[in-house]
Amino acid sequence: RMEDGRLGGTLSLMRIKPAAGSIETGWLTFSPRLQRTREATEAVYQLMRWSFEAGYRRFEWKCDAANHRSRRAAERFGFSYEGVFRQATVVKGRNRDTAWYACIDSEWPALKEAFETWLEASNFDASGTQRQRLGDLTASILACRDPML
Repeated sequence: RMEDGRLGGTLSLMRIKPAAGSIETGWLTFSPRLQRTREATEAVYQLMRWSFEAGYRRFEWKCDAANHRSRRAAERFGFSYEGVFRQATVVKGRNRDTAWYACIDSEWPALKEAFETWLEASNFDASGTQRQRLGDLTASILACRDPML
């Protein structure tokens, strides 16, 4: 909830597969007031942290391949591009390609450090503007970048 009591967004855990050690985040929807804020980024970080601390070895993100904002967000958060499943599903009568991203447990320590560095109060000036971009902190951790971005 936002300070005024209104909901600021949602994010969910989906495709939870304990035997495979994989879990997916999905339905990330943040209100315009919450998008690209410390609070939204911390929410994603906390979900990732919980997943890896709970023993999952793979944290997945998938989205409509036509949704470039979601694809950019995945990379910003440190998810490596894994490819596009062509015509993976049908949504509202159209074929939908699905872009896949993931981060894995061996990457988590470096991603955790990147998130914690970015979230530090010292990374923001008095007006709340970031000094260092999260995408710059996570870029070197990515196993593969999305060629469409």
